[in-house]
Amino acid sequence: MKAINKNIKRYILIFTILLAASCKKDFLNVESPGQVPSESVWQDPATAQAFVNDIYNGLGNGGFSEQMLASVSDEALFTHPTRGIDLVNNATINPSTLGWVDDTWAYKQMYNRIRACNITIDKITSGANGLSSQSLKDQLLGEAYFLRAYFYQQLLRYYGAVPLITKIYVLDDNYNAKRNTYEECVNFIVKDCDEANRLLTGKTLDKGRTTALAALALKSRVLIYAASDLHNRAKLTDKIKNIDVKVLDFLSYASGSQPDRYRLAKTAAKAVMDLGTGYKLDLAAPASVANGQLNYKSIAMGGASKAPGIDATAASELIFARYFIIQSNIKHAQQNGPNGYHNWAGNTPIGLLVDDYEMQDGSKFSWANAAQKANPYQSRDPRFYATILYDGAGWKPRDKASGNVDPANQIQTGIYDLIDNGGRIDFKGLDTRGSSIENWNGSWTGYYYHKFIDPDPAIVDASMSQNVPWPFFRYTEAVFNYIEASIELGELSDAVSWLNKIRFRAGMPAVTATDQAGLREVYRHERRIEMAYEEQRYHDTRRWLIAGETLGRKVTYIKVTGKFKPGKTMSAPYHYDPTVYDYTYSPVEENAQENRSWDNKLYFRPFSRDEVNKNNSLDQNPGY
Repeated sequence: MKAINKNIKRYILIFTILLAASCKKDFLNVESPGQVPSESVWQDPATAQAFVNDIYNGLGNGGFSEQMLASVSDEALFTHPTRGIDLVNNATINPSTLGWVDDTWAYKQMYNRIRACNITIDKITSGANGLSSQSLKDQLLGEAYFLRAYFYQQLLRYYGAVPLITKIYVLDDNYNAKRNTYEECVNFIVKDCDEANRLLTGKTLDKGRTTALAALALKSRVLIYAASDLHNRAKLTDKIKNIDVKVLDFLSYASGSQPDRYRLAKTAAKAVMDLGTGYKLDLAAPASVANGQLNYKSIAMGGASKAPGIDATAASELIFARYFIIQSNIKHAQQNGPNGYHNWAGNTPIGLLVDDYEMQDGSKFSWANAAQKANPYQSRDPRFYATILYDGAGWKPRDKASGNVDPANQIQTGIYDLIDNGGRIDFKGLDTRGSSIENWNGSWTGYYYHKFIDPDPAIVDASMSQNVPWPFFRYTEAVFNYIEASIELGELSDAVSWLNKIRFRAGMPAVTATDQAGLREVYRHERRIEMAYEEQRYHDTRRWLIAGETLGRKVTYIKVTGKFKPGKTMSAPYHYDPTVYDYTYSPVEENAQENRSWDNKLYFRPFSRDEVNKNNSLDQNPGY
C-alpha cells in the first residue's frame, strides 16, 4: 500500500478500528451517525484511500485458510474433522447447522463488504467528497466497483441469486429485501466489471490492488458460470426434481439461449487473453519433463520463491493475487505440510485426485495395470510432482532438533521393515500417524500437499512464514473459459489449439480426442489437474451438474508397505530404496473420517435460519 502521511496515521488507526467493529454487525444494522465521521473521511485523499484499503480485507488470505475449499471436493481431506467440513461432505448441513463457512464467502461478511463498496460509490459519484484529483476518484471508484462485483460473485456461485443491495441503509429503512433473479445478478456483476475496467484502464496501481484486466477476468468467470448447465433451466430441473417454480428464477435463466451465453463467455475470455500475457503458452511442442515440472512450480510460486530453478517471471501468469510481502504470519505451509516436519497436515490430497494424473505419455493411470501398480509414482504427468508429496518423494531437510532421523530428506508415509537392536521391526514412517516425531497431525490419506508450499530449503515451514501469493485470477483460467466455450459451441479447433498450449507448458503430449464429447472429457480433466487446489473444482463439478459422480464419491487413501527383499536389510535411519525393499501400494476406501455422500440440495448452499428470520422476503434454496 502507498505510504500514509504521519499526521493522519493516528486518525486512520482509530477509523479502521471503528470500521472493523461495524463490520461485525449485519450489513443492515447501521452504526449511530456519530460513530464514524464519514464526512471527514471523504475530505482527505489518504483517509478515503484507507477506507477502500479496508474493503480489500474482505478477500481474506484468498484460499489460504486453514480449511481449504479443496477439502469439500474430490481433491483433499481435512485431517481434523470436527470443524464442520465433515458436515458438508456428509450432506447433513441445513439452515441451522451450516457446517464450515469461510469468511471469504460467508453471507453476512460479503454484505458487510458490499456495504463499504456502496458507501465508496455513493461518496464519489454524488460529489460528497473533498477529493480534487479526478484520477484518484476514478481509481477508488474502479476499485469499489470491482470489489463489489467480486463479493457478489462469491455469493452468486455459492447461493445462487441474492438481493442486490446498492443503497446505504439507515435506521428507519425497511430491511426486507427480495432475491433478484439469477439473470439480474449476472447482469449487475458484469456491469460493475465493465465500469471497473473503464475506470481503471491505463492506471498502474500498487501490487495487490485490482486492475482493469482483473475486472475482465472476473467478468469472464461470471459469464462461463452463467453459461453452464447448472443455470440452464431444463438441465437443472432434470437433475434436481420438484424445485418450487418461484425459486427457479433465483437459480437459472428463464429465457434465452445457452449457446448465446457461451458466445458471450468466449468473447469475454478472449478479451482477457488479448490483454494479458500468461506464462510459456507459446510452445510448439511439449517441454521436457524437468522443465514442465519447473514451469508448473514456478506458476504456483508466483514470483515469490528463491528455491533453485524457480522462474520468477512466471508471476506474469497472475492477473489478480493476494500478496504477503509485509505480512509475517502466513503459516499456510505449516498448516498443510507433513507432520514429520512438525506441521499440521491440514488438507491432504486423496487418492481420487492422485489417480487422475495421467502417465507421462498421456495415457490414463490404472491400478489394474500391474506395472503401474508396482511403481505408481513413476512417469506421471510432471504436474503431479509439483502438486503431491508421496512416499519416497524428496523434500526439505528435517528439523535438526529431531536428530539425524532422515538424512535422505524424503517423505515417509509407509510402514517398513527395519533392523533395530539386531531384530526386525515394523517401522512407521516419520510422516505417518505412527510417527515418532508428531503422530497426531499425520495424514490419513498417505499423501501431502506440495503445490503452494515454497520448496526453498531455507524456509522452515513449522516456524517461518512464506510469501507465496494466492491467485484469485490467473491467465490460464481465462484460457480454460475460452476452451470450454469453444467446445460447447462446436468450435473444436480453437479448443484443441489452446488445450495443447497448456499441456505443452506442463511437458505433456498433445490431445488425441477430436469429437465434442471426447474433448469435453479431456478439457474437464485438464482443468482439474492444472487448477488443483485453486478453488475451482468445487464450483466446476457443481456448475457442470456432475457433483454426484465426483464430489459424492467415497474417499480413497493409499497404504504403503516396504518389505525386505531376500537377503537385504537396512538399519536406522530408514530411507526409500527399491534395491532393498519390495514396496506394495494398496489403494483403500476409508469412511472413518468422512463417510461422504451427495445430496442434490448441495448444488446450492442454504441461507442461515438467522438470515431468513431477519429478512422474511429471503426465499430459501431448494432442499432446505
